[in-house]
Parts: sequence; C-alpha cells; structure tokens
Amino acid sequence: MFTGLIQALGTMEPLGGDSWQITCVNHSGEVIMQDLAYGDSVAVDGVCLTVEQVLKEGFIATASPETLRRTTLGGEQTQRKYVNLEASLKVGSKVGGHFVMGHVDGIGRLLVAQQTASSWEMTFIASEAIARYIVPKGSIAVNGISLTVADYEPELSQFKVAVIPLTYSETNLRYLVSGSLVNLEGDILGKYVEKFLSSGNPHTRANDDNSIDGITPAFLAEHGYL
Repeated sequence: MFTGLIQALGTMEPLGGDSWQITCVNHSGEVIMQDLAYGDSVAVDGVCLTVEQVLKEGFIATASPETLRRTTLGGEQTQRKYVNLEASLKVGSKVGGHFVMGHVDGIGRLLVAQQTASSWEMTFIASEAIARYIVPKGSIAVNGISLTVADYEPELSQFKVAVIPLTYSETNLRYLVSGSLVNLEGDILGKYVEKFLSSGNPHTRANDDNSIDGITPAFLAEHGYL
C-alpha cells in the first residue's frame, strides 16, 4: 500500500525477459534506498513491483507481460523518460495523500496542461472502466501521484486536476505533453462501495440482521446520505 506522495524519480532499463532495472536519478533517492530490502514493494509510476535485488542506486524487479500490457511501463515513452518512485507505506507513517494500492486500473491520456498563477491545471481522458470511480473533489492516482479531482465531465470521461508547483517540479508530470499516456488508479473506497451497491454481499445470509442487500442508492438518498 502507498500514499501517492512521490519520493524520487528513476529510470527503467530492460534487462531481458521480464526483468527491469530501476535506478534512482536524484538526491531524493536516499529515501527509497535507505532501508530497501529484498521482497519490498515499490510503486513505479503507480505500479507495485517487488524488489528482487538491491543495487547501489536502485533495484531489479520483474514486470510481467500482463503488467506491461495494462500499464505504461512497457511503452517506449516510459523507457525514455523518468518514472515516479514511492516505497510502500510503513505502519505509523503519515498518510499525506490517499490509499494507493499500486494496482493500476488502466491507461489515461493527457489532453492539455496549462500553467496558472498558483498551479498547473492538467486535463486527462480516461476509459469508462476508470471514469466510473472519478468524482469531483475525490482522489485519483496519476502515475502513482495522489491528486484531487477538481472537475469531471462524465459525458467525455475527462477530468481536471490542479497540481501545485512542488508536485509538478518533483514528479514526472513536468515531462508530460499533450497525448502522453499515464497510469490511472481509482480510489479503492469507491470500488468497494460500487461492489456493495451493485451486488450486495453474496456471503451474507438472507435472514442476517446485518445484511446490506437493502442498501441501494435510493435507500441512501432517502436517509440523507446522498
């Protein structure tokens, strides 16, 4: 589990087969490397990978064909550019972003990035499989970065985020151009809510007083939750 607060930038280099070498490229890599160990999890552009070998300034991990197919990690643009790195959340650590699982839902695309007086406004388009979890003022992970949805146009599957200068300068968002592909992960809370509202809990007995089968959008609206 991660928080979506990027700790370092790195590069990816294929080693043959499914193995990749990830190398930290700036001074902040010390945060990643200070206690990195075999078997640890690191989010690479939002994709959870397992450390198989620790190197002096990075690590080696396996990215399966399925992972490469469903994310941007196997794309040429990723290998030419920097990737965002975040070590897994430790018990007792601060959660400054939101709970990011490192399980990418799909690939999105940057439409436009505009600089304002206080931030960068970036508009992305997402597939329907991802757009269903996007809500205004909700959280979304873009290349592993925890961001807040400023605006959402459901009919176009487009959403806008406001990125503060610190986040823009310390992540690979600053390297994106119109058309760049990004990894997107919806908020895990929204996925569980969707599951319960759409199908209930198949393991709950019909006469169980704690059954949630009757919890529907209409029920929540009637009782003031929507």
